[in-house]
Amino acid sequence: MPDIGIIVGRGVPVKKVAVSGASGFIGRHVLAELACHPVEVIAATQDAAQLANTAKNVQVVELDIANPQPGDYERLHRPDFLIHLAWAGLPNYKSLNHFETELPRQYLFLKGLVEAGLPALLVTGTCFEYGMQSGKLSEDLIPLPCTPYGYAKDALRRQLEFLRENHPFDLTWARLFYMYGEGQPKSALFSQLKAAVARNELAFNMSGGEQLRDFLPVIEVASILVKLAFRREDIGVVNVCSGIPISVRNLVEGWLKDNGWTIKLNLGHYDYPGYEPMVFWGNNDKLKKILGNTNKNTGFAND
Repeated sequence: MPDIGIIVGRGVPVKKVAVSGASGFIGRHVLAELACHPVEVIAATQDAAQLANTAKNVQVVELDIANPQPGDYERLHRPDFLIHLAWAGLPNYKSLNHFETELPRQYLFLKGLVEAGLPALLVTGTCFEYGMQSGKLSEDLIPLPCTPYGYAKDALRRQLEFLRENHPFDLTWARLFYMYGEGQPKSALFSQLKAAVARNELAFNMSGGEQLRDFLPVIEVASILVKLAFRREDIGVVNVCSGIPISVRNLVEGWLKDNGWTIKLNLGHYDYPGYEPMVFWGNNDKLKKILGNTNKNTGFAND
C-alpha cells in the first residue's frame, strides 16, 4: 500500500483510519468505501467472525466498547482518525438505557482514546437531537431532544466538547437523518417492505405516509462520512442529509417502482409516531460547502 495517505483540508495526511461499530449497518458500507482508498483500515467489532469476508486491507480488531480498557488505542493500532458508529439499543428510541447505560459507556471509551493520543474523531449523531422542531433543520438550531436516544446523543456531543477543552482533538459530529439500503435491520421500513414482497404478501401495512422526511441511500451516507474523515478538520456539527423533503408514501412508492414490486400499500394501518414532527428535513448547506459541488441525489461532488 502506498505510504501517502489521503491529503486533507489542512494538509495533514490521514494514513490510518479506525472504525468502531464496523459490523453494523452503516459500518459495513463505510469499510467498503475505505477499502477503495490508500489508507490502513482498522475495523473494531465485538465479534470478528461478523467481518470474516472483509477486504484484505482491513484489519479486524475485537473490542468491547461496553468495557473500555486503558490499552484500547494501542489495540486500534494508534489511528490518525476514528469513525465512531457504535451505539447499542436501537431502534428502541424511548429506552432509558440510552442515557443510563449507553451514554456513560460511550463517553468513557472515547475519552480513553483521546487521552491516549487520538487526534481526530467523527461521531455519528442523529436528527432526533432536534426533537419536535419542524421544517428545514439547520445545525445552528438549539437541540431539543424529546427521546432518551436523542437526549443521550446530544449529551455525548456536549461531553466531548467539554473534553476537547482539556485534551484538544478535532471533532466532527455527523448528524444523520434517515437512510436505507442493503443490510439494514429487519425493523427498518425498507427491510420490512422487502420481506413482505419476498413472502408474496398481498398488502404492506404502514402509516398514512404523509409525513415528510429526509432520506439518503446508506452507500451515499458512507461515502459522505469517509469524505468528512479525510478532511481531518475540526468541523463540529454537520447535517448528513439530502436537503430534500419527501413523503414516506412517495419514498415507498419509488421503491416499488424501482424494484418492480406490485404489493399494495395498506396506508393508515399504523399511527404516526408521537416522538417526531410530521414535517422535517435537513439543511445541508454546510455539508455542501465542505464537500463541494452538487449531484442530483445528494448534492455532493463525486471526487
